[in-house]
Amino acid sequence: MSNPWINAVGVGAALCSMASFTPQIFKMWRERDASSLSLRMFSLTVAGFCLWTAYGALSGSWPVVLSNVVCLALSGVILGLKIRFG
Repeated sequence: MSNPWINAVGVGAALCSMASFTPQIFKMWRERDASSLSLRMFSLTVAGFCLWTAYGALSGSWPVVLSNVVCLALSGVILGLKIRFG
């Protein structure tokens, strides 16, 4: 594969990952209910994004850092809503 295609796949994957959290955030906020979500799962998700962000920073890959910081923030919002609306 040529480099532009590889980058396009990476950008598409990052955009899908980032966008995947927004429907859940809107649903939880609108319904003020998070009882069906697993606190442990989102705690692990936040920890995973912290580690991916650290990996990207240590390896010097700003696309990995940027996409994982956004995913970390969005999954952190979900974790916060889970704690608030539990």
